[in-house]
Amino acid sequence: MTTIRAVGDLVLEREDARPLLAPARDVLRESDLLIGQLEIPHIDADVDGAVVQTTDVPALPGPPSALDALADAGFGILTLAGNHVYDFGPEGIRHTVRHCAERGLRTVGVGDSLDEAFTPAITDVNGTRIAVLSVNCVGPRDTWASSLKPGAAYVEVITHYEVRGANPGGPPLVRTYAESASLARLREAVAGAAVHADIVVVALHKGLVHVPVDIADYEIEVSHAVVDAGAHAVIGHHAHIAKGVEIYRGRAIFHGLGNFAAVTRALSGSAEGSPERVAWARQRRRLFGFEPDAAMPDYPFHPESRHTAIAELVVEDGELGAALLPCWIDDEARPVPVGRSERGEQVAHYLRTITALAGFTTDLAWDGDRLVVRAGESTR
Repeated sequence: MTTIRAVGDLVLEREDARPLLAPARDVLRESDLLIGQLEIPHIDADVDGAVVQTTDVPALPGPPSALDALADAGFGILTLAGNHVYDFGPEGIRHTVRHCAERGLRTVGVGDSLDEAFTPAITDVNGTRIAVLSVNCVGPRDTWASSLKPGAAYVEVITHYEVRGANPGGPPLVRTYAESASLARLREAVAGAAVHADIVVVALHKGLVHVPVDIADYEIEVSHAVVDAGAHAVIGHHAHIAKGVEIYRGRAIFHGLGNFAAVTRALSGSAEGSPERVAWARQRRRLFGFEPDAAMPDYPFHPESRHTAIAELVVEDGELGAALLPCWIDDEARPVPVGRSERGEQVAHYLRTITALAGFTTDLAWDGDRLVVRAGESTR
């Protein structure tokens, strides 16, 4: 039996992140392979050339020492393709990859060229060859790798706005879809990985940020496309809030694992922050209608984002099973596995509710402290 576990966004702006992961450490270390999404570059303050190179709201760089906590917790592969990976340019990427490698943490989803960024991380675990790909679906274009430019593997998503009724200037109907050539490139990468591995896991940086339940059209399109190409599971992150679970062609699509360990001052909106970060904090209130908990200044996220989970894939006798291990983000912003406790039942209820409201009939049934993901058909 081989157990693969995966978590959502890791934002570690602390010199020592071990206390942040302490409540989950033992559960994480039970994995044969543990995958996490490293959301921000981790660089030394004096790295030459590592200056802000994005017009989007830049992340604060994470200290390399924070990565010690990920090694200690048993992480094997970190997916890097995301919207902040190029915030400090090529040097930010290269130094992050180097700092991870020095701690035995493999990385995937970035490279000095697009071909390199699309190269899967393949590892042999208990005789099972597992390939992991990492792809950014949310931009900005700064992050994209090309034949000439370092960056991330990506799928370009096109957004189309339509007027609703006789109301020009009012809230539009939004339609999204993947640009065909970049989606074809992703399919080809997944199919190539499937030739060389028994299990293919695709991590997609995707989703509507800070919005409960809603899943954009492109998320379904891209997730289904990678399963059609040979992926055995899809892991979503980026939205900083959990999203529903779908079963497509018998394979699990975790549309959003939400935050796992995420602490940041970049989105606090404090007056001493950069004008771009302060403006984003104001926009967040208007666009998403929530105020972060003032008692958690390092956790400026939606209150419902504290419901989260660890995704689990179990390979046994040629079969692949999927489950979720419910967790709760506590008052210190620490992810705490809660099992089938009173808090665990609350998290399970939330995960079932957002799954149903997204139009999926997937059943999440307790088996010990795990929620087994049982087959159902999408109603979308």
